[in-house]
Amino acid sequence: MDKSKQSFRKSKQSFRKSKRSFRRRLPQIRSGDRIDYRNMSLISRFISEQGKILSRRVNRLTLKQQRLITIAIKQARILSLLPFLNNERLFKNKKSESIPRTRTTRPRKKK
Repeated sequence: MDKSKQSFRKSKQSFRKSKRSFRRRLPQIRSGDRIDYRNMSLISRFISEQGKILSRRVNRLTLKQQRLITIAIKQARILSLLPFLNNERLFKNKKSESIPRTRTTRPRKKK
């Protein structure tokens, strides 16, 4: 082989991704847990403080598990087992702040 071809191959190898070992994450749902809208202890782990469904990366779930969790959360919301929004903090803040906002007008700039 030519020296030019060898140097080309070496330069090409440096651009490739390094093969790092991939560590598989253990899912939060055990094999005995049943994903169901009635299982509130399980469902509540996958909802944020605001009442939003957490993403699959945050939950560390498989795609199938995330779909089942999402369906179970939505069913629980429809049946009023879970709130659609958890904005208790907003109501507490609004009650304490009873100062009405007044509209201020800014002076116009003269051209």
